[in-house]
Amino acid sequence: MEALRKPLRRINKHHHSMTAPAPDVFQVIADPSRRQMLQLLSNESMTINALAENFDMSRPAVSKHIKIMYNAGFISITDIGRERYCTLKQNGFHELQDFIDYFDKFWTSKLKKLETILNNKAGK
Repeated sequence: MEALRKPLRRINKHHHSMTAPAPDVFQVIADPSRRQMLQLLSNESMTINALAENFDMSRPAVSKHIKIMYNAGFISITDIGRERYCTLKQNGFHELQDFIDYFDKFWTSKLKKLETILNNKAGK
């Protein structure tokens, strides 16, 4: 599986460039607040302030969570006027899906082998 530890590419002037090493995607989703933020963003793009209103934490704490999700490719941030909008992206979810798919194939293969063994025993 390919890790998300690639350096972030420079993005155009309408986006913030927060370059930092991409965190492990499982560490990103391990935090309940970040999971809730991702769920909120699945409904619509939100400003950082609107997102922060849903949490009992400081604005800098919310910003730290947003930076972590941004660096891992789970969200993009776009400046529109004086507001910064967060939008869900697929990038961070790809590594999670690859991990799940790997084990899905593993268990499907094991169950097919078991089914073959049981069918062979039943046929004797």
